[in-house]
Amino acid sequence: MSHNKKKALLVLEDGTVVHGEGFGALGEAMGELVFNTGMTGYVEALTDPSYAGQILMMTYPLIGNYGVCSEDYESDGIKVEGFVVRELCETPSNWRSEKSLPEFLEEYGIPGIQGVDTRMLTRKIRIYGTMKSTLIVYEGNDEPDIDEVIERTKAQPAITELDLVNKVSVSKPTFIEGGGDLNVVLIDCGVKWSIIRLLRENANITLVPYNTPAKNILEYAPDGVLISNGPGDPIRVKETINTAKELVGKVPLFGICLGHQIISLALGAKTFKLKFGHRGANQPVKDFETGRVFISTQNHGFAVTKESLKDAGLILTQINLNDHTVEGVKHKELPIKSVQYHPEGGPGPHDTYFFFDDFVKTMKEYR
Repeated sequence: MSHNKKKALLVLEDGTVVHGEGFGALGEAMGELVFNTGMTGYVEALTDPSYAGQILMMTYPLIGNYGVCSEDYESDGIKVEGFVVRELCETPSNWRSEKSLPEFLEEYGIPGIQGVDTRMLTRKIRIYGTMKSTLIVYEGNDEPDIDEVIERTKAQPAITELDLVNKVSVSKPTFIEGGGDLNVVLIDCGVKWSIIRLLRENANITLVPYNTPAKNILEYAPDGVLISNGPGDPIRVKETINTAKELVGKVPLFGICLGHQIISLALGAKTFKLKFGHRGANQPVKDFETGRVFISTQNHGFAVTKESLKDAGLILTQINLNDHTVEGVKHKELPIKSVQYHPEGGPGPHDTYFFFDDFVKTMKEYR
C-alpha cells in the first residue's frame, strides 16, 4: 500500500454517499452505475465499448490479482467512465501481466474507488434500478462539496438521453483480411475485438461506421452484414436503424447485443430499459430450436419487448431463464437472425460460438 493515499467518494442520485480509497487517475467521472457479476474478465469489461457512459462496479470482491494483459483488450483502451471495487490488488501475480490495474486506469485517465461495500451498492441497484452517479478521486484536503456533487449527479443526463455510439465507432471504413472467400460488412456500433477475431476465421471484414448508408454497404457486395454491440439506448441510433431497414431482404443480416435491438427496431419491434440489466458471464439462455441451455456472457441494459416480435415478423428462438427476456430472434422468412448475449464470450464461456458458424452457413446458402 502506498503512503500517499488518494481519497475517493462515490455519490448516487438518491443521495447515497460512499467514501473509499482512490486509485487510477485523479479527477471526476459521471455516468450510470452498473454492476458486473463476472469473477474474472475485468480487463475485457473495462475495454468493452458497450460500457461507454457508465461507471462499472464489479461484484466479485477482489479485483486486480492477475494484472493487465493487452491480449485481453476488447478495444484500443478503457471505455468505462469510472471503476468501483471492493478490494484492489495492487501487486498482481501472473506471468502474462504487463502492468497493474491502478497503472492501467492511470494511463487512460480513469478514476477508481476501492474499499467500498459493493454488496450494499449492488443490492440497492437490484432493488431500485441503475442510478446516475459521480465518482471523484482527490488528494489531501480537497474534499468536494457533497451537496453540490449530489445536485450535479441528479442533473446529469440519463443514459437514455445520451448519444454514445458515435464516440466508440470507427470514423472511416477499414478492411480486415480473414480466412475464406466470404465478405462481411461489420457495422461498428462499438464492436468488441473478440467478435472480429472469430469472424476473421472464415471471412474478410469491412468495418464501417455506424452511420454508413445502406447503399454504400451494398456497394461492397457483402455476403452478409453484421451489426455489432455498442453502448446506450438503441432507439437513439437512428442512422443504423434506417440502414438496417433498407438492408432487409437484400442481404443476410445478423446482429449481436445492440445490433440485435437495432434489427428488431428496424423491423417494427419495440425495446425497453431493464431495471438493472444483465452484465456478467453466467446468464442461462434456453434455445427453443435444440432444447439446449447454455451459459452466456452478457452486457446490456435494454431488451426487446417479447409481445412486439409478432408484428415485426420475428420468431422468438432463445430466452433468458432468469427473467424470461428475449435472447434470440429470427425472421420467419428472411435470412435475419440476432442474439442479445455475446456469442464471442470474451471473457468466456464459449458455449455460443456456434452463432458465427450459423452466420457463415447462412451466407454460403444465400450466395
